[in-house]
Amino acid sequence: MHAKDILIEGYGRIQEEVHSVVDGLSADLLNARPADDANSVAWLLWHLARVQDDHFAEAFDLEQVWLSQDWEKRFGLGLGRTDTGYGHTPADVAEVRVASGDLLTGYYDAVHEQSLRALGGLAAKDLERVVDEGWDPPVTLGARLVSVLSDDLQHVGQAAYVKGLLQSAEA
Repeated sequence: MHAKDILIEGYGRIQEEVHSVVDGLSADLLNARPADDANSVAWLLWHLARVQDDHFAEAFDLEQVWLSQDWEKRFGLGLGRTDTGYGHTPADVAEVRVASGDLLTGYYDAVHEQSLRALGGLAAKDLERVVDEGWDPPVTLGARLVSVLSDDLQHVGQAAYVKGLLQSAEA
């Protein structure tokens, strides 16, 4: 198995989990926060998709799906055009609300599709390319892809946990 195939498998797991978390949640539960300073399922899934979209676009010299496919307008959040949620305050988190899970899964699926196209064209040597000189040591494409994978898996796991909390509170 090639490294790109492992990455494709890993990112496929994120897509499965995003759909699993959204399944069966009303808009009220998607937007609910277990505490005033906690993240909602909607924010967690929006954020992981935004980070993946942003980082893949930068690393592969692509346009963000958020902008090129008008997801920014569809969400209508009133945040900055390139906001990914990094550094959001609890008040910012409260601004990320969705009318349905279809919006979240639709956006993630579009990001996933672009990600798969980028990953499909990778050669092993590409993973050594430096994509961010702002760190010591500089970040390679391979390290960036694993970083995004790790971050997304953590956030989708957090979203699943929040879903469980909210559903158990309703029972």
